[in-house]
Amino acid sequence: MASSPQDLGPVLDKDGVRLTVDDAIATVTLTNPAKRNAQSPALWRALTEAGQLLPGSVRVVVLRGEGKSFSAGLDRQMLSPEGIPGEPSFVDLARSDDAALDAAIAGYQDAFTWWRRNDIVSVAAVQGHAIGAGFQLALACDLRVVADDVQFAMRETSLGLVPDLTGTHPLVGLVGYARALEICATGRFVTAEESVTIGLANLAVPGAELDGAVQDLAAALLAAPRDAVIETKALLRGAQGRTYDEQRGAERAAQARRLRDLAGLGE
Repeated sequence: MASSPQDLGPVLDKDGVRLTVDDAIATVTLTNPAKRNAQSPALWRALTEAGQLLPGSVRVVVLRGEGKSFSAGLDRQMLSPEGIPGEPSFVDLARSDDAALDAAIAGYQDAFTWWRRNDIVSVAAVQGHAIGAGFQLALACDLRVVADDVQFAMRETSLGLVPDLTGTHPLVGLVGYARALEICATGRFVTAEESVTIGLANLAVPGAELDGAVQDLAAALLAAPRDAVIETKALLRGAQGRTYDEQRGAERAAQARRLRDLAGLGE
């Protein structure tokens, strides 16, 4: 029997992020439940580092948060005039020139981008609050399994900001433009039942069953050959940017690669 992630020494454990690896499954855990896993630049740097440290054996990455909430969003100290010690405050960022401000936000976004790599499938296990940056972190993953107490909300607009941590593209892809606009502009909560109905979540379960449901999904994802999953994910990710005929061509090319590999004729 494989060890649970908790039985293994962490590959990374700092700034509110812990990464453990158990053969083909990696688990990234947000580890500051006392602050409802509020997010900061240090946490984002740790998340980026976690992605860089994944061994090649990993096929599925599970993202979870300790405590009652997945992540309640930005550490509100970032919004104060003094900000977080050692980090630029929002006032400092606002005073930056365009290039510096763009580079700073792009650096923050790095923590949210690697989850969609074609060589892995990422699954967010979401309970309680997933607000703002927390919502966007869940959206960064390929799949979402939620507890029945989940509350998604995009609160940036109410603060006079916009969602800028890569969440807008997947949100529109999942629920459509009109629903995404309504969710973002109103900042309202999306419950577990609604999240499944509108395609935001793949599955909702009682909170006590969340870890087991994610483990079952991870096992199912590992059942198919790795290369077939990688090719399929690449096909699906690129579909929105292709015409119907272009997608047909992409399917033919991908299938040709798989057939040649299976026949031992690959490069």
